[in-house]
Amino acid sequence: MSARTLDDNPYLAFSTYIDGDHPAVASKAVALASGCATEEEIVKACFEFVRDAIKHSGDFKLNPVTCSASDTLIHGTGYCYAKSHLLAALLRCNGIPTGLCYQRLSVGMEGPSFCLHGLNAVYLKNHGWYRIDARGNKSGVDAQCTPPLERLAFPVLAEQERDLPEIWPEPLPQVVHALLAYSSVLEVAEHLPDIELISAHPIN
Repeated sequence: MSARTLDDNPYLAFSTYIDGDHPAVASKAVALASGCATEEEIVKACFEFVRDAIKHSGDFKLNPVTCSASDTLIHGTGYCYAKSHLLAALLRCNGIPTGLCYQRLSVGMEGPSFCLHGLNAVYLKNHGWYRIDARGNKSGVDAQCTPPLERLAFPVLAEQERDLPEIWPEPLPQVVHALLAYSSVLEVAEHLPDIELISAHPIN
């Protein structure tokens, strides 16, 4: 399935993994927006649904491994990456430009090793791009949607951790590979995607 854009905006596109044109996703998007008076209310409703109703695969050890928005919704579970694909699809269905963002975080309390963590950025008319993290709250994690204040799931603490600045219209290839190449959530946990950091001061 190739990406299709609305007004040529890639952040409103539906595609293989952000499949907002799937009937289940489109129906849920309409239901979540019902009764909302502003775009910020729609964003919060969709965010809280994905955060709270879709179980994080790693926290709950739930199979199957999901990647597309529709599979994540239908099975009710997904890693942070899959949950970000679902949130993007729900918001794009409602005409709100939404991208994918990543942090590079330590897998444990401090690195190495490191992995990517998936979240979203949404474009709000009153605030511009605003990041939200629907990975799911638990002890020590309290992500909220309170624009313009960002309340993400994880702070960047260690030297080699990063808030990566890019806002992507589509998932990174290494993220898709991690979700498609392994048949169980435990296998994915052993092969979490990462990137190589590029030094700002290369050695000649």
